[in-house]
This record gives sequence, structure tokens and C-alpha cells, in this order.
Amino acid sequence: MRSTAPGCAHSSMHEQASAPTSSSSPAPKKRLDTVVKLALSVFVGSFALIWGGMYLSRPDRSIPPYSVGSQNGHLVATHVPPATTDQQIETLLNRFRKVGHQTHDFGPMKIRPTTPEDPGGRYRQVLIYVFDDDGWTDPEVLAKYVAGDAAVAKEFEKSVRGYYWLRDQDEEGGIGPLPKPGMISDATRVLFKGRVTDPLPVETESEQDKSISPL
Repeated sequence: MRSTAPGCAHSSMHEQASAPTSSSSPAPKKRLDTVVKLALSVFVGSFALIWGGMYLSRPDRSIPPYSVGSQNGHLVATHVPPATTDQQIETLLNRFRKVGHQTHDFGPMKIRPTTPEDPGGRYRQVLIYVFDDDGWTDPEVLAKYVAGDAAVAKEFEKSVRGYYWLRDQDEEGGIGPLPKPGMISDATRVLFKGRVTDPLPVETESEQDKSISPL
């Protein structure tokens, strides 16, 4: 019977002991495929684009929600929800006033140029009516009012919740219908009347009503 030499047995045991160590070494990390990288970039970019769009188009909660129902020349008929209070309408009128003072550009307020061919400005004259019934902002109704339909005009003016009137450098705004020239109306509370070059009151600039947002 052949015997194994002590040196050989020791060498064999050493090889067996060292074998698991060599097999357990970490495998090199596989680099991401180019297509995978491209897909991840597109995903991240799309998410950032959507988030940025939502941030930029977020509702302005400092004014009540309103929509422009129709526009006829310099006359603009807007409507707000029926539950809108006078205080919230006042906040909206103050925003129109602020635009008249600072930029004279009502485009961001959803209003098309009222005097597009006037070299003095695209919004040199604008009269904005605010209703809480969108029926009065229908283009046909506004056209009849402009044409002087007496029956329509009477109910139209009675239904106005507020107005903002800009004539070059002069402005006026109030709760209720626009008063007739030279007349004082009990149905109207004039909020401001003057020139757009006058300084804005502090309370107008602060616009503290944060309850609802524009449409």
C-alpha cells in the first residue's frame, strides 16, 4: 500500500483551502448599456419638463377665478363664479389696476389687444365688465349691448358685478355697474378713480385674498 508523503498532503490541503477564496472574489461591475442610459435620460428629462410646466402654470390664488367670455373692441366681458364675494371681485379689480399702472399689457390677463393699431399702445382704452352669470358674457349679447339694444342694455348693466375702465392714463374701478357720466349710482361703490401715474396704495399691492385661483 502506497503512502502519501507529508509534504504532498500539506500541499493538497493548502490548495483545497485556497480554492474557495479565489472563487468568491467579486465579479467586475457591468457598465450600463447606451440604450438604458438614453432611456433614463429621457425619463428624467420628461419628469423635469412636466414638473416645470406645472410650476409655471400653477394657479394664481391671489385673485378669484375668472374667464373672458367675449370681447368687442375695447369692451371685455368676464365672468366669475356665482359665489364670488364683493371683496374677491375687488381683489380682481385691483389686479387689473396694478397691470394698468405697471405694464399696460393685459395679455397675461387673457385679454386681447383692445387698440391694436393705436401707436400709443395696444391697450390704450379698455373697459372690463365682471359678471357672475356667464350668459351676459356671450358674444351675441355683448354685440347687442354695443349696438344699443335698450332691452339688453338695461339688464346687462344691472347684472354687472364690477368694472375696470382704463382710458389712456385715466382709470376707474368699482363694485356694481359703471355709473352714467355725471351721475351717482346707489348700486355702485367706486373703489378708485385717478391716473395710472398715481402711486398704488399699499393694500392694493399686497393683495391678501388667497382663497381661490384663476381659471
